[in-house]
Amino acid sequence: MRNFTAILNRELKSYFSSPVAYVVTGLFLLLAGVFFYLIITNFVQICMRADMQAQYYRMAPPKLNINMMAIRPFFHNISLFALFFLPFITMRLFSEEKKTGTIELLLTSPVTNLQSILGKFTASAVLYIIMLGLTFIYMILLFIFGKPELGQILTGYLGLLLLGLSYLSFGVFFSTLTDNQIIAAVSTVTFILVFWAIGWVSGMVNPAWGETLSNFSLIEHFDDFARGIFDSKHVIYYISFIFMGLFLSFISIESAKWRGR
Repeated sequence: MRNFTAILNRELKSYFSSPVAYVVTGLFLLLAGVFFYLIITNFVQICMRADMQAQYYRMAPPKLNINMMAIRPFFHNISLFALFFLPFITMRLFSEEKKTGTIELLLTSPVTNLQSILGKFTASAVLYIIMLGLTFIYMILLFIFGKPELGQILTGYLGLLLLGLSYLSFGVFFSTLTDNQIIAAVSTVTFILVFWAIGWVSGMVNPAWGETLSNFSLIEHFDDFARGIFDSKHVIYYISFIFMGLFLSFISIESAKWRGR
């Protein structure tokens, strides 16, 4: 446990002693804020038009659902931003160690490979949780000026957390394969995009194949969370995805250790 904590603290200090954490978090929040403003502005305009039409025709104004028309699109935007921002968090975790040659010290130190992987993964997860938590400021604004459903919001954030951890786990894996940080980041984005594309392709094939493909899609499993629906099968899928990324990272580091011998 002490070794894991040491790796975790080391990586967190590395994040916050360099511009990486601040730049990534700042740009992430900026994009999230811009799209939140655009989504809410569009929703307000729709409400105003609906109210004017109701007054013109002397009928009761329709009930517009802010959860489905504003919060759900916002969560989907966040999931897309995370896809492109999180690889910048993980790209240096092992790639930098390989480039500077400190990977040899890491492999021969008392720290086990599992402790090293989990420590680095947890550090990236902590940074992502901070990024995600800061976006909750936008949700607070909704509670000040409206009445959104807290349950859907919390469920959506749980989905974003699991989805982001899935990105990070494979980000760690691809960082173990190369000493080039850019290659590690691009490989992660490309791999994740494949699992997004599976969801798009599922609607273009016959229903049997479509359902099978959608079961492997990262974004298809997230959609229920964004709608406020909690389903344990989605949780199991993401946990399995995270486990696979960390397991492959372990195999990659182990193989590098044996090659070094």
